[in-house]
Amino acid sequence: MTDNSTGSWRGSLRGTALGLGVVLAVACTPIVRNTGYVPTETDLAAITVGADTRETITAAVGPPTTTGVLGDQAWFYVQSRFETRGAAAAVEVDRQVVAISFSAAGTVSNVERFTLEDGRIVTLSRRVTTDNSRDNTFLRQLLGSVGRVNAQDVLGEP
Repeated sequence: MTDNSTGSWRGSLRGTALGLGVVLAVACTPIVRNTGYVPTETDLAAITVGADTRETITAAVGPPTTTGVLGDQAWFYVQSRFETRGAAAAVEVDRQVVAISFSAAGTVSNVERFTLEDGRIVTLSRRVTTDNSRDNTFLRQLLGSVGRVNAQDVLGEP
């Protein structure tokens, strides 16, 4: 009589190992997310500096992703690609930015392309104004003004 319990145990161990391997392989596969829009090189080659206007650009390549902060002097088309692997946070792996600048007359003055490598990290300032009221109680303010009393102020003499 043969004992099949060892063979069935090995078979279930192989099945478990195979299942675990498949789960790990799937978990390590990146999830890619594309956002934004950038015109193609063909569309950008059709733009004529000094002749095209905002209206012709909108008709040819579409409206911009965003405009310049100070007015409508620049249009930006931004496209990004993010990859997420497993439980890790998403990482930006590619960014394309097309900047179209306009002159005061409203015609295109420049077309530039930037990538992720051209970007710079900008540190933001919170610009929070601190208030001094939390440390200054009424008694502290009263005692703090004792040394600032001037004889001219008390007597009212100029």
